[in-house]
This record gives sequence, C-alpha cells and structure tokens, in this order.
Amino acid sequence: MVTDQQIRRLYKLSNTEDTQAIAASKAGMDVKTARKYLRARRLPSEMKAERYWLTRPDGFAEVWPEIVEQVRTNPGLEAKTIFASLQRKHPDRFSDGQLRTLQRRIKRWRATEGPAQEVYFVQEHRAGELCESDFTHLTELGITIGGERFAHMLYHFVLTYSNWETGTICASESFASLSEGLQNALWELGGVPLLHRTDRMTAAVNNLTEQADFQKNYQTLLRHYGLEGRSIQTGRPNENGDVEQRHYRLHRALDQALLLRGSRDFAAVDEYRAFLGKLFEQINSGRKARLAEEMERLRPLPERRLDTAKRVRSRVNSGSLIVVERNSYSVNSRLIGEIVEARVFADHLEVWYGGQKMEQLPRLRGRTNYRIDYRHIIDWLVRKPGAFASYRYREHLFPSSRFRMAYDLLRATMPGHCDRRYLQILELAAKQGEAQVEDALRLLLASERGHQTIVDKDAFLQFLKRCEQAPEIVDVPIPEVVLSSFDQLLRHSGVQGGVQ
Repeated sequence: MVTDQQIRRLYKLSNTEDTQAIAASKAGMDVKTARKYLRARRLPSEMKAERYWLTRPDGFAEVWPEIVEQVRTNPGLEAKTIFASLQRKHPDRFSDGQLRTLQRRIKRWRATEGPAQEVYFVQEHRAGELCESDFTHLTELGITIGGERFAHMLYHFVLTYSNWETGTICASESFASLSEGLQNALWELGGVPLLHRTDRMTAAVNNLTEQADFQKNYQTLLRHYGLEGRSIQTGRPNENGDVEQRHYRLHRALDQALLLRGSRDFAAVDEYRAFLGKLFEQINSGRKARLAEEMERLRPLPERRLDTAKRVRSRVNSGSLIVVERNSYSVNSRLIGEIVEARVFADHLEVWYGGQKMEQLPRLRGRTNYRIDYRHIIDWLVRKPGAFASYRYREHLFPSSRFRMAYDLLRATMPGHCDRRYLQILELAAKQGEAQVEDALRLLLASERGHQTIVDKDAFLQFLKRCEQAPEIVDVPIPEVVLSSFDQLLRHSGVQGGVQ
C-alpha cells in the first residue's frame, strides 16, 4: 500500500525521469500503481472510500434513546458519568472497554444534532478606550508578613488595548478599596480612558434592583474622572475577559517570582508592595509600544484625587471607645462624651475632632472586633488598678509577649499587688517609650537577679535610667584590604633576606 508521501514524490519524478517505470521504481512502487495515480491525479487518502456501515453490533442501540434524552436535558453531563450509570442499571452488560465507544457516539451526536454551543466573538480593542478592573484573591500563594499568614486581595486594573496593568493590595471588596485602587491606577498611568468596565461587584453596582444601577459613591467617582461606567451581565465573566485572563497570568508570574526570590515571607507590607511594583514593571516592559499609542488618546487627569473616604460620626463612650462599622476602637480618654468623625479608608481610619486629626488607626476587618491602645486609657487605669483583673479587653493591654511574661512573674511573686505593679510598668511604656521598656524587660527576664528588679519599682526605674545612659553602638568602619600590598611585602622580604 502506497502512502501520500510516495505519490507526491512520484509526481515530481514523473517530470524529470525519462520513463514512468524509472519514476515508479525510484518512488518505491509498481509501475501499474504509478500509472493509476498519475491518471487520477489524487492522493491515496483522497481516494479512500468512506465507510458508512458498522463492523460489529451496536451495543448501545437499545439504550441510545435514553442516553440522548439525558444529554439533551443536561448538556453538561459527561459520557463517563452516563456510562457508570448504565453499568449500575444493567449489570454485566457493559464492559469498561465500551466507554470510548460511548464517548465517540455522544461527541458525534452533539456535533450533528445537539444544542448550539456558545460562540465567543473576538472583540476589536481601540487605543485609549476601555479599561477593566476586578478583585482577585492572592492568599493561596502562601505569602506571609513577619512570619504570619497574610490574607489579602488585589484590585487589578488592565487597559484592554495594550494590556498594561497594575494593582493595589486590599483586604476586601469594599468601595474604599475600589476607589483607592482605581485612582492609584489612573494616577500611575497618567491619563484617563473613556470607559471603565467591572463585574457586578456590590461596591460599584446595586444588584438589588431589577436593572442594576451604579452605586451613588461609584457614580461620583466616575464623574470626577469623566469615565463612563459599564458592568457585565450576571454570570458572564467572559465579558470582563481581559482582566480575568490577566488574573490567571498574574498569579502564575507572581508565583514564579516568589520561587526565584526563595522566600514568600516579607518583613513588612511595604516591602511586599514594592516587590509587586517591580513585578508589574517587568510585566509591562514589553507593552511600551502599544501603551504609547494609548497615551496619545488618554484624557488628562483632574487637578486632584477624589477623597472618597467613608465618614462616620460617633460619640466616644465612657469606655473611651467609638464604634465604626460594627467594630470598636479606643481613642484618647480626653474625648469621652464628644462626637468625633471617623474617616474610613481601605486599610486604615482617621479620627478627626474640631478640624484636627487626632488618631490614625489600622482598620479592623469583619464585625464585632476591638482595637484597644493602652496609651489611650492608662492614665485612669493606674488610678483604678482593681479594674484591670476583670477588664473585658485586658488581653489588649499586653503590647508584646515580654509584657505578658513580666505580668506572669509579678502574679507569681506578689499576687496581691501584681495588677498595680504591672500597670506602673505599662505607664512607663506609654510615657517613656514602649521599645525602651520592652528592652529592659528582655534583659531582666533573662537573668534570675533581674526578676527582683522588675518587682521593685525604684530598682526598675534606676535600671531603666542606666539603659538610657548606655552608650550607643558605634559602627567601626573597616577599610577594604588590598591584597596586592602583601605581594609587595613578600618581594621586599625576598630582596632583604632571600626567599626561603
């Protein structure tokens, strides 16, 4: 049996050789076969007749109507699942080797008689017209900050024409995160496209209405930058396809960059943020030509960023606490009874009173959580030491493990006065510096003699003063040694006394 490759060679040889016999011989076939294909001018594969008959009985003929009904009712049903159901329903009738036959039958039915499949229409992107954004989770990458798991998300922004992208670290899909992320992207880009498309995130879209409308805050943000907002249909993530595809590629690129780095732990969030910034620079480096086209068509930025922090008015209660979005924060006890304004940002909140910023606090996540700063209440707590033992938020009054170790030591040494003595140490930390007091506790806890110093108020104060007067560690510069100087010494030694 000859192949297509042999016949192609025969066609070439028939134009160069003197006879068909020679051409057939060189092509590796009988001369009669060669003449047949030269007359037909068709390849063997083109002359093969189609077979429309079965070579063996159809094992699924009796159950085929049932199978078709199942696939028509549930288009997502797999042939493997149907086959397993048939084996359970008809024991000893279908062998495992018939699975492939059923898969081919169902595949052929879907292509000839099945429902129409979804068609993806390739879109033509125009420079400077559309940007897309969405939130994506990065927690599964196993990133840690100071050894502790860092649960976070990324607000991801993409220009659909050039695929230029950037992102902002955030903790939740809130409007504050959306506002900060979008504004960061636009100011980093240096211009504003015409359209901004998102999925139906609740931070931007009011999904409670029959026809989804944009939230008022989001509308204000769009108006400030002159953007026209677009949202995708429910359950159609492919409509936001550019940013969805970039999610996958960014996750892979970030994972590879972390593998090259050799560690997924960062000393602080700022270090991780800088690492992400360098990664985006590398990713965008190959898109400069198309980005330049976009920059020519982008509209200018407004004069300033929009302050979109959520503002909450709250009265400071008798416990020196304010409640913001169902979480409680301590403020200075001087503000008890006053109404303050809390400005809620993506990762922190500011406490304002009388036009002056009084505090900037890390934002709590979730609900019914508490953040108590001992500095806000220590003045009155030392006057009421009996309240410490049963204080509801007592665990927040141990700034570090060494303070807790000191308290446990005091409770074992002087159980009747341990609360008062610990609060005195905490007051010193508030007034003279937490780092200095913690360092003193570290030194004293490391030695048995130091335990008595912690118990004795005056002795601890004297030790703290000595720590203050201790000279600072001075870095002594050591100049680099030039190795060639030793060669000179050896040569000089050889001249004076001879080389041994």
